[in-house]
Amino acid sequence: MLAIIGGSGLTQLANLSVIRREVVRTPYGEPSGALTFGQLCAQPVVFLARHGYGHTIPPHRVNYQANLWALREARVSEIISVASVGGIRSDLCPGSLVVPDQIIDYTWGRKSTFHENSDEPVVHIDFTEPYDEGVRRRILAAGVTAGQPIVDGAVYAATQGPRLETAAEINRLERDGADLVGMTGMPEAALARELGIPYAAINVVANFAAGRASSEHEICFDSIDAVLREAMGRVRNVLDHLCEA
Repeated sequence: MLAIIGGSGLTQLANLSVIRREVVRTPYGEPSGALTFGQLCAQPVVFLARHGYGHTIPPHRVNYQANLWALREARVSEIISVASVGGIRSDLCPGSLVVPDQIIDYTWGRKSTFHENSDEPVVHIDFTEPYDEGVRRRILAAGVTAGQPIVDGAVYAATQGPRLETAAEINRLERDGADLVGMTGMPEAALARELGIPYAAINVVANFAAGRASSEHEICFDSIDAVLREAMGRVRNVLDHLCEA
């Protein structure tokens, strides 16, 4: 069963035929909300709103451990994360859909592993390729059949939030090799890897990052809302075609 984690701009799946909702208790506390089970193009899907269904949980307060554990308990076979980002690279303009292939983690203080008990052996995971290539390819193929252009490959920089970055910070991220900037990609991807659940992401560029193009002096939040409304409709179309495949 496919799991979809929705971020800013995707707090619900309008095209999901809902069957039931389930509150899942985990050893790591409460997930962001109930799991919504349903069907997308006759395929079973479970949806979870990362920031809560009222979009009330900021990025640094999301209980990533509980969210991933709840999806594991639901026996999902793969996870697609949908998240809004800022575009650093000049060709990643507002409205672009991107399937990233690498991550740089700048977050701090987040619960980032399931293996931190003092009586357990230390556990290391291989994170050379942080996104599952099979899931990435399925997303890209669905974009082709849906007629929706999707950029294949980008380096996602995960920052702490909830504030947006300074222009100088974006300059630093660019020097580090980042193409996109967001606040929720980590530790979500690493926790999915620890649980052995294939995980990939669809990033929606909501705005140019600070100091870039139309965001040179400030970021216009009114335009972000309009961009996300339109782009998330295209994301839903891609997800429909992915479930039809």
